[in-house]
Amino acid sequence: MTHFGLICPASTGHLNTMLPLGKELQKRGHRVTLVGILDAQSKTLAAGLEFRAIGESEFPKGAIAESLAQLGKLSGRSALRYTVNTLSNGAAVILRDAPKAMKEVDVEVLLVDQASPEGGTVADFLKIPFITICSAVVLNREESVPPYFTNWNYNAAWWGRLRNRLGYQVLKRIVKPITEVINEYRQEWKLPKHFNPNDRYSQLAQISQQPGELEFPREQLPQWFHFTGPYHSRVGREVPGFPYEKLTGQPLIYVSMGTVQNRLIEIFQKIAEACEGLDAQLVISLGGSASPEFLPELAGSPVVIEYAPQLELLQKATLTITHAGMNTTLESLSNGVPIVAIPIANDQPGIAARIAWAGCGEVVPVKSVNVSRLRTSIQKVLTEDSYKQNALRLQEAIKRAEGVKRAADIIEKVVATGKPVLASTK
Repeated sequence: MTHFGLICPASTGHLNTMLPLGKELQKRGHRVTLVGILDAQSKTLAAGLEFRAIGESEFPKGAIAESLAQLGKLSGRSALRYTVNTLSNGAAVILRDAPKAMKEVDVEVLLVDQASPEGGTVADFLKIPFITICSAVVLNREESVPPYFTNWNYNAAWWGRLRNRLGYQVLKRIVKPITEVINEYRQEWKLPKHFNPNDRYSQLAQISQQPGELEFPREQLPQWFHFTGPYHSRVGREVPGFPYEKLTGQPLIYVSMGTVQNRLIEIFQKIAEACEGLDAQLVISLGGSASPEFLPELAGSPVVIEYAPQLELLQKATLTITHAGMNTTLESLSNGVPIVAIPIANDQPGIAARIAWAGCGEVVPVKSVNVSRLRTSIQKVLTEDSYKQNALRLQEAIKRAEGVKRAADIIEKVVATGKPVLASTK
């Protein structure tokens, strides 16, 4: 038995990836403890895993929820900078407190969310192995692929690479606070400095919940990088009630703008107007951004709920309209459901660009959202068969990738051998 420690941001999207992976390892006889701030506690315990709190003074219970509520009002670069500052503060707490907490509970191996790059430094300090888990879009930087915060299409031409290089220079400036706090601790702990952001990721295994078919062509991923497909399950997730009796049997259009960047109520209004008159029923999940009774009356009388049983509704859906968060995107494609993406911030533009590249959906940038453009995109995805066929192709790729089982196999092989697990090997 191995005692695994989990490090990840305390937001729904990351927990919904890491907790099912932790649960799979627990089922195999291992011990799993998430070390993090109090906002991650309830979901971790609901998943049946252990939890060790750190940073209670800086991040009392509800602090991250309040921070995310503020983030939900922002978009674009302002939202990215806000996110970076939040992650930087969290990184400082993890670097300060996590090593002691890990030692006290005898964690032997770390699973580190790629969005928590400080986790690898904690492992280096403790002299224990760690594995990188990519729960968002793949963050590894290379000139052939656009930076994750852009909606740029893949382009292998020289000017595309130049554009990408300039984009990474912008990203380097934006994420400087995180880089500085990591390097401060590495210097204090007499660890070698990381000269390339990719050095922060595991040299044993890097595991992405994307299927490879949803990633741009890559040239520089390490041999130990694995695309395993998503780990989604009901583990750690409340299943809210839903008025199924209100479903009419018409094709179902499911709308979710996530649980963070979802405070732009006017987006829901425009979506409702765009869908009015279609031979379809609209179901809108507000993701906790508001209570339905406080919303203005929406065109077409859609079913509006505060939280949705998303996994269940996607099994009935014909189309998903989403902010292009990785979880909703993969859960839609796992059900063969094509997408209209309205990316707002952080990695969502990059995920939306991949949706368009893979042919399983259309993209409407948030700054370009209007009823006419939305309606055109919605009708296109509903009526042109290629979007559904490509969504089904991605669904099959996700099934082949084996998901959480394959990820756990890779992790156990790392532990058993102490060596890098190459993608070409089982």
